[in-house]
Amino acid sequence: MTALINRVGDVIILISIASILLDGGYNFNITAIHSSGLSVGLCSLIFVASLTKRAQIPFSAWLPAAMAAPTPVSSLVHSSTLVTAGVYLLIRYQTALSRNAITLSIILFIGTATMIMAGAAALVETDMKKIVALSTLRQLGLIVSAIGLTQWLVAFFHIITHAFTKALLFIRVGNLIHSSNDYQDIRQSKVTSKNIPLSSSLLVCTNLSLRGFPFLAGFYSKDI
Repeated sequence: MTALINRVGDVIILISIASILLDGGYNFNITAIHSSGLSVGLCSLIFVASLTKRAQIPFSAWLPAAMAAPTPVSSLVHSSTLVTAGVYLLIRYQTALSRNAITLSIILFIGTATMIMAGAAALVETDMKKIVALSTLRQLGLIVSAIGLTQWLVAFFHIITHAFTKALLFIRVGNLIHSSNDYQDIRQSKVTSKNIPLSSSLLVCTNLSLRGFPFLAGFYSKDI
């Protein structure tokens, strides 16, 4: 599922490159692109491509599904450019996108819908790795919502801080799974905070950061 959905985005990006080539070269010249007749169609292509890459609705199923893979594979898929590439595309095309209020409204709506969906799904999920995946999906929804509000710098800042926070969360959850005899089902975990005090403490820190607790990394982007 991950491969197939991302192939959709790859094909659209290749079409976008071909469209840029019609403008005279591969150079990333947003002003020239916007002044030509390609701007609306090109922005639409980039927008749909970024939807698939950043796992937003209606292409959000692949990110939690990728967690079914072995932990080294799922960690790489989860934290590599597969997820952040879509958001980075939108940030690079901010000049062209910001001139179209309808596009920004759609970006804001999709980001908010993804945020609500991922938060609701995480409440009933029992697989530890899928809960982490839905947490990432929710943060991506927040980043996309910030882009829809034209807060490009806040979105980029949150990408960076979230990367560090989620890397730590992945390591700690991996330790928790390992301590639970490799069971990923949270209902079968018999581990308590007394067994793994360091992991438990760091899990609390990452959770507080993701929640925007004052003076932690998440606070400085989420408060804005």
